[in-house]
This record gives sequence, C-alpha cells and structure tokens, in this order.
Amino acid sequence: MMYLTKSVAALLLWYVINTEAFYLPGLAPVNYCRRGESDTCKSEVLLYVNRLNTEESVIPYEYNHFDFCQSADYTKSPVENLGQVVFGERIRPSPYKLEFMKNMTCEQVCVKKYSGDDPKDNRLLSILRKGISLNYQHHWIVDNMPVTSCYETEETKQFCTTGFQMGCYSRDGRDTCFRTPEKGNAYYIYNHVDLTITYHSGEQEEWGNQFKSNGGRIISVKVVPRSINHKGGLNCSPQNTETLQFPAKSLGPKEKYEITYSYSVTFIQNNAVKWSSRWDYILESMPHTNIQWFSILNSLVIVLFLSGMVAMIMLRTLHKDIARYNQIDSGEDAQEEFGWKLVHGDVFRPPRKGMLLSVLLGSGVQVFCMTLVTLAFACLGFLSPANRGALMTCAMILYVLLGSPAGYVSARIYKSFGGEKWKSNVLLTSMLSPGIVFGLFFIMNLVLWSKGSSAAVPFSTLVGLLALWLLVSVPLTFVGAFFGFRKRALEHPVRTNQIPRLIPEQSIYTQPVPGIVMGGVLPFGCIFIQLFFILNSIWSSQMYYMFGFLFLVFIILVITCAETTILLCYFHLCAEDYHWWWRSYLTSGFTAVYLFLYCCHYFFTKLQIEDAASAFLYFGYTLIMVFLFNLLTGTIGFFACFWFIRKIYSVVKVD
Repeated sequence: MMYLTKSVAALLLWYVINTEAFYLPGLAPVNYCRRGESDTCKSEVLLYVNRLNTEESVIPYEYNHFDFCQSADYTKSPVENLGQVVFGERIRPSPYKLEFMKNMTCEQVCVKKYSGDDPKDNRLLSILRKGISLNYQHHWIVDNMPVTSCYETEETKQFCTTGFQMGCYSRDGRDTCFRTPEKGNAYYIYNHVDLTITYHSGEQEEWGNQFKSNGGRIISVKVVPRSINHKGGLNCSPQNTETLQFPAKSLGPKEKYEITYSYSVTFIQNNAVKWSSRWDYILESMPHTNIQWFSILNSLVIVLFLSGMVAMIMLRTLHKDIARYNQIDSGEDAQEEFGWKLVHGDVFRPPRKGMLLSVLLGSGVQVFCMTLVTLAFACLGFLSPANRGALMTCAMILYVLLGSPAGYVSARIYKSFGGEKWKSNVLLTSMLSPGIVFGLFFIMNLVLWSKGSSAAVPFSTLVGLLALWLLVSVPLTFVGAFFGFRKRALEHPVRTNQIPRLIPEQSIYTQPVPGIVMGGVLPFGCIFIQLFFILNSIWSSQMYYMFGFLFLVFIILVITCAETTILLCYFHLCAEDYHWWWRSYLTSGFTAVYLFLYCCHYFFTKLQIEDAASAFLYFGYTLIMVFLFNLLTGTIGFFACFWFIRKIYSVVKVD
C-alpha cells in the first residue's frame, strides 16, 4: 500500500512526500558543532518562519503578509507536502542568522521606516496593528522543532506553547501584555527576541567522537519576545524597560515611525535530556492534559460496560426467541407467529431510494478504511508531530486509493436491491460524496483567496487535487464496481412476499424519529472528550499526539455504533416494523448531529471569533467534518444491522 501510495504521488509531481530529513517521520538527528570543527556536522543553525495564526480568527497569514524583516534568500523555501499546503503552512527561511555555540547579544536584523506621507506605509502599519489586535502568533522552526514560548503557571509549573505573540495591546479593559508593563490604551510591537537554544553535548557520546564538547544536538529552542525602544542605538539589556509603542491610528502628514528588529541568542548545555526525548517538555505542558487522562479512561470504562450490557441482553433475549420459534414450528399445535419472525416475508424488501443508500454506504466504507489505516499509521509513529502535514497527506492519498472498496460495496448493495442502473450507481459513488466535500472546500477556498490568507490553496494545487480525484479515484471506483456487479446478487435467508405487510400503529418509543435521535447519544458519549483535544489541535494550534487513545476510542465508537443500532433494530422488528434499511444508517449516523452541536458549543464558548468570514469558514469546515463522520458512523450501523438480521433469520425455521 505504501509503495502504491508513493507511486501515485510520484506521477502527480506536486504530491511527492518530501524525502529530506526535515520531513521524515523517522527523522535522523542532526549534529551541530562550532564552525570549522568537523566536516561531519553543521555549524549554521537554520531558523524557519511559518504562517501566523490566532484563536480569534480562522484566517492564517503568511509571514510576508506582515511587514517583518525578510530573508535575502526568501525563495529558497523547503518544499511543503500536500497536507501542509491544505492546512495553510508556509515554511520560509528567516533573516535571523544563528551559528552553533556562538552566543550573540543585540544583533540587528533590519530597520523598518514608515512615513505618514506614504499611503502604502499607513496600509502596512494598519495590517500590523490588526495582527496585534487579533493576537496573531509567530510559529518558528529550528532543527524541525517548534520554537516555544514558556512561562510559569500558578502551580509553579512550566507551560510551553508552540508560538509567540507578534505584539500586544492594552485597551477597552483588556490586556494581552503579560510581558510588557501596561501603559493605558496602547499597542506594542515585539521587535526583539531572546532565543535560548539548549543542546545535548557530544562529549561523552559515541556520535560525538569527531567534535567532543565542541558540538552536540539541539533539544529545545525557547523564545522570550520583548518590546524595546532602540532610540539612540541598540540597547537590549534587561535594564532597558522602555517599550516601543505602536501607533494606534494612521500616521498623519510628515509623521515618522521606525521599528528596529533585533535578537539575542544564548546556547545552554543540558545532557540530562536526550535527543529522543526532546518533544516531551512540549507534550507534558499541554493544557488540561493530565486532568483529561482520568476522564478519558472513565469514559472508556463506562462505554465498555454499557456495550457489554447491550451485548448480554441481546444474546440472552435472542437465544430465547430463536429457541421458542423453533419449538413452535416443531410442535403439533399450530400457533400464530408473533414478534420479529412475523415480518420475515418483508424484512428484505428493497428500501425506497435504494440507489442513494448504496452510494452513501460505498462512500462510508471508503471513509472507514481511510480512518482505520490512518490511525494505525499514526499509532506506529509515522504521523508524529515532527512529520508536519503527514496526517492530512496520508488521509487524502488513502481516500483516493480506496475508491475500489467504495465501488465494490456500492455495486453489491445496489444489486441486492434489484437495481439495474449500474452506470448511475458508479457515477454517483465516485462523484457524490467527493463532490460535496470538494464543493464545500472550494467555497471556503474562495473566501480565503479573497482575504489573502496563506490557507488559500493555490490554483495549481486545486488542479492537482482534481487530477487525484478524476484520474485516480474515479477509475478505481469503476474497477471496484465492475467486480461488484459481476458477482451474484446477495441471497437472503428468507423470501420476500409479493404483497407488503401492513405495519401496525407504533408507540412513541418505536417510531422512527425518537429511535434515531436516541441512537446517536451513546456513540457520541465515547468521543466527546477526544473531540475537545481534536478541535483544539485544529483551531487553537495545539499539538495532537494521543493517537493511541484515539485509536482505542475509534474501536469503542465502532462497537458502540454497531450494538446501539442492533438493539434499536431488534426493538423495531419486534414491533413488526420492517423498514430497517434507512433507519439503521440514520440511527448511528445521527451521532454526526451531536458532533455538529458540540462544534457549535465549542465555537461560542472556547473561541473568540467575531468576524463573519471566520465564522463562515469555521462552520464550512465543520460541515465537511460532520458529513464525513455521518458517512462513517451510518455505514458502521447499517452493516452491523445487516449482519444481525441475516444472522437471526437464517437460524429460524420459516415455512
């Protein structure tokens, strides 16, 4: 599968996963040393800049959108993979020059001068001011490690976040300047950074034989941004507390403003931390992580207990039912049939809109297989945070390559319904669900284009995505459908009567809508804690690394969806309602509605988004996620119920 993935990606040039060490999941350590010390190590430490984003807006911007200092070799940027491009990451070289084990104090990067007589300067200042007011954050990278900003919490623990503010402000009763003394209603630009680079020395290590104590491996890079007024010359000493106030409004005629950007670098040796454990300090300081461990375990135990209860009830009840029915059939006295056996002549009657149901089930199988394989790779460490964009790249490539199972399942189900429009079935399977996702994505992309955001996928990449869909996924779907239609139609264990049986009046508990609404509660209960972490990783730029727990939760979700749907399906059959095809899909698929409601709750309680464009983008991307989740859970519920019904009607004697 991995070989096939790479082959397809190589043919579509844009999507070759970069083979440089910078992107590989099994990233090889990079040895650094003093200049001229050895040919086997590097002396130059490259610092890359990435997009800037914020929790107050969904729209990220590239580094050069703001008028910061630019690198002379700005065009020599690392190649982003497909996942990075889709997520809006734009990694570029920075103007900050670092040399291993060379401390630097108050180095000037550049000076930016603005004049009120130039409308362009006022526009650039306005963009910077908006970035400060919306709390946009830098994301820098050194040796494939995020540059972190750390501070002490109330519990005297260190909290580190991947990124740091581009500036701060104090106005309207709100103060984001925890590093800068408050001075009334004012904006401040962080024009100076103190970088602390910690390294593991090679003095007592086998890999450090060439350079000994004059080299090592970088294990962390921490930054402390400061606002410094370099009036009268560079002065970065801690005693210089005069901050650089940013203009709160446009410059007037003949007004001047100047920003001097500077930096200091300090190298610190720390042999207590090994290179292989260098991500630990970031992961350990994730907010609420320790609190959530118990909640996650508690949730899993409860769901497992409920699933066990459901399974036990089903097995005991069904065993008695089947024994009773077979006893009645073998008895001398003819007795009237009752319960779920009564509808044996109608239970496999093809549903209405069978074409649409088969298409959704085919797409659901595609999403299920993609999720399962992606999570398996993530658990094995191939999709770690060090391998940026790999998770999305893997998911998209797998979705494209799994067109064959979608076509096969859709064709088999549609043929079992007695359908004959096989061409329509194949076209809808290959076009409907991917078309909905691509259509929503394209609309979101138009909004991002209009805003000049780095998250806007370039036109060439969109063409490449269309090529993956139309030239790879669609043909594979046709291949799967070809084999599906060639197979004999599924033979059901009981014959279907020619005349449909009347369904008796149902109680409120066995009516379709209450059952469907109740069916999504239990599956949602086992995922909502993980949802908090997943949404944080998407919208709050926090790393998600608990793939082991996520895989376990996914397995529990599958079991819960299956058992809940089977239980409700059994109750409906006992009530002589044989319309189970669509209901089995919608019962577990309704979990997606609860997912949407939780995303709405997260938007209004956790995020501070106010502008309409960001809200539109948030709910647009949420709809894509909800639609795919509906396909996933609905398909799980349908096939569980399908297997269950075929099983129970195959073990009872029917005249």
